[in-house]
Amino acid sequence: MNRYASLLATALSLIGPALGCHSGWKHGLHGHHAAEAALVPNPLFLPVHDPEIVWVQLLDVLDDDFRVQREDRVRVVGDLMLEGRIETFPTIGSTVLEPWRGDSTRGFERWHATLQSVRRRASVRVIPADGGMLVDITVHKELEFLNQPENATVEKVPMREDGPPSSRWDSVETTAATTMGWIPIGRDVSLEQRLLRDLQARLVQ
Repeated sequence: MNRYASLLATALSLIGPALGCHSGWKHGLHGHHAAEAALVPNPLFLPVHDPEIVWVQLLDVLDDDFRVQREDRVRVVGDLMLEGRIETFPTIGSTVLEPWRGDSTRGFERWHATLQSVRRRASVRVIPADGGMLVDITVHKELEFLNQPENATVEKVPMREDGPPSSRWDSVETTAATTMGWIPIGRDVSLEQRLLRDLQARLVQ
C-alpha cells in the first residue's frame, strides 16, 4: 500500500523546506501555532442571518481542497427554513512533496498520505439556527486497499490454445493500479478544524 516508499530518502531530505520554511504557502504550512491550538466547535455557530452569504464563503473555503459533487442549498419551504448539504468528490491526499496543497495537514496526516494511499471527502451541513447558521463539517478519511503489493510482479492470464484465434491474443494484466476499494479509517479532525477556522475568520469579526 505504500505510494512513495522508493522516494522516502528524497522526502526526508525535503521535509525541512516542505514543512517548516515556507510559512507563506496558502495551506499545508500553517504558521500560526497558537491559533491552531484552540479548538473550534463543530458544528460552528455563525451569527449571519443570510444563508447565501454563508454558502458562498463555505464553497470558497472547500474549493481549495475539494471539488463539490452535490449541493443542496438552504431553502425556505412554507414557514420552515430547511438545512443545506454539500458532498464533495474524494481527493487523494497531498504528500510532503506537494507543500502547496493543504488537504493533508502538517505532521502525521501529511506523512501518512506520503507513505500510503489516502483520500478524503467532505460532508457539510448548514443548519438554520436562532440568530444565525450552524455549519457542521465532517471529513471522511479512507485508505486504499490493494489486491496485491504495489511492487508485485505483473501476472498474465495463460492463453488458451483451444479457443478461437482472437482469444489467444487477449491477456489481462494485474498491476498495483488494480484496487479492491477503499477502507474507511475515521475522520480527519485536523482538516475539519482548519476548514472551520478559515470559515470563521471570514464571517466572524
